[in-house]
Amino acid sequence: MARTRATDYDDKRRAILDRSAELFAEHGYDRASMSKIAEACGVSKANLYHYYRDKEELLFDMIRFHLEELLEVVEAADRPDLAAGPRLKELVAALLEAYRDADAQHNVQINGLRLLPADRQTELKAMERELVKIFSDAVAGVAPQLKGTELLKPVTMSLFGMINWHYLWFKSTGEVTRADYAELVSQLIVDGTRNLYAEPASASRRITAAE
Repeated sequence: MARTRATDYDDKRRAILDRSAELFAEHGYDRASMSKIAEACGVSKANLYHYYRDKEELLFDMIRFHLEELLEVVEAADRPDLAAGPRLKELVAALLEAYRDADAQHNVQINGLRLLPADRQTELKAMERELVKIFSDAVAGVAPQLKGTELLKPVTMSLFGMINWHYLWFKSTGEVTRADYAELVSQLIVDGTRNLYAEPASASRRITAAE
């Protein structure tokens, strides 16, 4: 007879994912055994296996849930009806807010995805591409001359670089708020792309010409 799930199964699974993310972020995926994970989560090893059969499954779910939440937040914040600058700012602000209290999950996404088998990486990378596409469209809105050119991707990924690595220095008690940083990042993209050329040439030639 199959074992029935407790009514709080999903809540307990989420708690395991959150605590495991902290463990992976602090000590590394390779050093976190199922025994250590169970101990950190305050459950028995047998109970942990009721939720996850191995670390790989746990890591996959951890990143998948994180990406699902990011997509949900960003899709809800996207306003194509807004002017290009405000639209980009709203998206950046929404993503920064979604990262609040999710430093561990974000760290695991950046450093742990490559540790998964190829088929699972493919599924998660498809979700990442969905997220990138939304921001790429917004960047093309503030810099329409880049649409369809080879510079749109590096500019978009530079935007993600500013957002994704903020957790290394950002302090909630600091002088710069998330809203301030969203404004700064958005303005850097708006101002920084203004003079980028769109002629069919290499990225290096266009950037040099802009300088």
